[in-house]
Amino acid sequence: MGDRFALLHRPPRPGYWKATGDPSCFDEAWQRAAALIVRTFREQQRLKDRGPYHFQRSSPVSTDSLPNDGYGNPCRPCGLIVSCFRPSDDACIFPYLIPSNFFAVTALEQLQEIHATVLHNAAFARQCGEFAAELRAALNQYGKARHPKYGEIYAFEVDAYGSALLMDDAGMPGLLAMPYLGSVPATDPVYRNTRKFSLSLDNPFFYRGTAAEGLGSPHAGLGMIWPLGIIGRALTSSDETEIAACLKTLKTTHAGTGFMHEGFDRNDANKFTRKWFAWSNTLFGELILTLAAKRPHLLHP
Repeated sequence: MGDRFALLHRPPRPGYWKATGDPSCFDEAWQRAAALIVRTFREQQRLKDRGPYHFQRSSPVSTDSLPNDGYGNPCRPCGLIVSCFRPSDDACIFPYLIPSNFFAVTALEQLQEIHATVLHNAAFARQCGEFAAELRAALNQYGKARHPKYGEIYAFEVDAYGSALLMDDAGMPGLLAMPYLGSVPATDPVYRNTRKFSLSLDNPFFYRGTAAEGLGSPHAGLGMIWPLGIIGRALTSSDETEIAACLKTLKTTHAGTGFMHEGFDRNDANKFTRKWFAWSNTLFGELILTLAAKRPHLLHP
């Protein structure tokens, strides 16, 4: 649902429809898919039972499967949506993945707008709006934690029993990238605290080495910086010095391939995973187009 062509710091909106005014994409198949998404969100709130979804497989990698018969670790029903796996495909430790719940709010608000203004389905629009408000209330109550250095920040994962995982991951949705996805404003004080934490060595998956500094992910191993995290940092910054530094890093860490990789060693960019990683390359292209429209002087220093 996120708009891949949103300008810097503007909440993403349904891109094709907003750009062209053509609503033909919202056909019956699309409407059935939208209804299924909302139904799945509801099921995965797990308010009455664990729901129909579970996943287990044999693997030497612990994050490839889920404990407790494939339903994941316990969580208290609280209105948040269970997300057993992260965007990186790693299993969650605590089932409520906070950035994904924020992104669900964005998607529901977009569905509300489409059904209210294009499809004239007032009942479904109202359902989506009420669901989004319900999620925001649950996030406000359960999605934060207090850090001894940074104060109140958004947690990465919680269980609503009082446990919270304090980290960030370069994958999107992640905490750093939430303004890009329209989930929270970049000026939100809790987000500002979270951003400072995310881009510090107090985040166990932020790395600084002789080649670069940036967010990584447990998925690619310790000490591996993800270009995706550097791109997300630039897309959510209003500091031109910070953006220019991100561009310089991206320009000097592609190991001569001309492409963005999944991850590279913080001390040696020639050691990387995935010569071609479409996720990073696509977002890099968006970053360049965004800067060309909003800050073209940064592309011609």
